[in-house]
Amino acid sequence: MIQWYKTMTTNACIRAVKEGRMPPFDGHLWQASFYDHVVRNERDYLRIWQYIDENPLRWTEDIYYEETTP
Repeated sequence: MIQWYKTMTTNACIRAVKEGRMPPFDGHLWQASFYDHVVRNERDYLRIWQYIDENPLRWTEDIYYEETTP
């Protein structure tokens, strides 16, 4: 299902570029793969929820983080 969605949206973007409704893009619109995980129980759900909730707090530790001054 994910692959179908990626294919359909990529094709729509390519058509929009060819018709001049969207600027050209370099490379790919989507990452090559994704991490798929089935949430199996409440403990699993809470662990994932905590990761998502706390993830923004770790942004400054990311290799792509660059401090900017306003």
